[in-house]
Amino acid sequence: MKTKQMRPVAILAGSRTPFTKSFTNYNRISNQTMMTATIRDLVWKTNLVGKRLGDVSTGAVMKNASDWNMTRESVLGAGLNPHTPGYDVQRACGTGLETAWQIGLKIASGAIESGIAGGTDTNSDIAGVLPHEFSWIMMDAQKEKTLLGRIKKFAEIKPKYLMPQFPAVMEPRTGLSMGQHTEKMVKEWGITQLEQDKLALQSHLNADRAWKDGFFNDLVFEFNGLKKDSLVRGDTSLEKLTKLKPAFDFTGQGTLTAGNSTALTDGASAVLLGSEEFAKQQNLPVLAYLVDAEVAAVDYVAGEGLLMAPTYAIARMLRRNNLTLQDFDFYEIHEAFAGQVLCTLKALESEDYCKNKLGEPKALGSIDRAKMNVNGGSLALGHPFAATGGRILISLAKMLSQKGSGRGLISICTAGGMGVTAIVER
Repeated sequence: MKTKQMRPVAILAGSRTPFTKSFTNYNRISNQTMMTATIRDLVWKTNLVGKRLGDVSTGAVMKNASDWNMTRESVLGAGLNPHTPGYDVQRACGTGLETAWQIGLKIASGAIESGIAGGTDTNSDIAGVLPHEFSWIMMDAQKEKTLLGRIKKFAEIKPKYLMPQFPAVMEPRTGLSMGQHTEKMVKEWGITQLEQDKLALQSHLNADRAWKDGFFNDLVFEFNGLKKDSLVRGDTSLEKLTKLKPAFDFTGQGTLTAGNSTALTDGASAVLLGSEEFAKQQNLPVLAYLVDAEVAAVDYVAGEGLLMAPTYAIARMLRRNNLTLQDFDFYEIHEAFAGQVLCTLKALESEDYCKNKLGEPKALGSIDRAKMNVNGGSLALGHPFAATGGRILISLAKMLSQKGSGRGLISICTAGGMGVTAIVER
């Protein structure tokens, strides 16, 4: 049997909506509407209108029942040939990178020549869901053969069964929010509020400079009247950030604030991936290549830090590719919280942690902070959960394209104690 050779996976283009604070610019706009508009913009600017792609994979974390089969429905409204398939994925905040990994593997294996990956999330169009008990009683009532029987069943409905339930950013197994878990992490690692505020400030300054330099102009399209990310604060200062009050721990020991934590955000992103042959056929320049990816999880229920899984994924991925942590020109580390980024970096510098947790002979070491999130991170740009992976991937590919060569590391922590990482090269 002939062994099939794995092919390079080219990153060709990307599009995203401006990211905006939830309950503002994108009120009552659905995930499907945002995802459709984003894929459509990508399709138009790459001259793929009417073309059939191998597959499309996107997802959302905060998903309504009306978003059923969202990706396929978005494909049908985006201008692609209707013979283009599509499917939904969800890996919490790592969804956008997970979809790229899956599409990339299909291209690498030769199963398809091209595909789109991405994600979308909105907190501004969340539908409340009635408790299961209400549905159970209604279904039982339908089975009754008489009106009296149905009325008796309806009488079982209690007022609490009529109260809609809304999604919550909370870990079911601990009852704690992601912010509360991160508070535990920063206490364990001795991270101060000042350190967190300094990282948040740099994120805003980098994002503000990137927007002024036009870095995002060809990546972000105008949507619903918004032309740029609305959360970027180029005029903020360390003094303003340090005055903000704790947002999760109110005991007097809290250090996570609204300034060093990501705000609830709405937005969507999409990335076009393809084989080198597809790129040539469509006359599309290759920005960079998606080389490898890794996923990991931690036992946060037993006490590990909820958002520390990327450390495991980074270690395994580096080992597999015979690389060190310092072998990168850019580091794109998702800023769910400034404290989470700092805990991750401190863990990678810890010989004890790397030996006992990651199975490494020594500490993975430090990174050059000047190479981290150079065009801003999630703290400044925003974090629409499933859209962050696509935002990071296309930005990193463009940065490598502008440099002309190099290598970038992506690290994204997720709810459920997971992490997704990737290597991008040019």
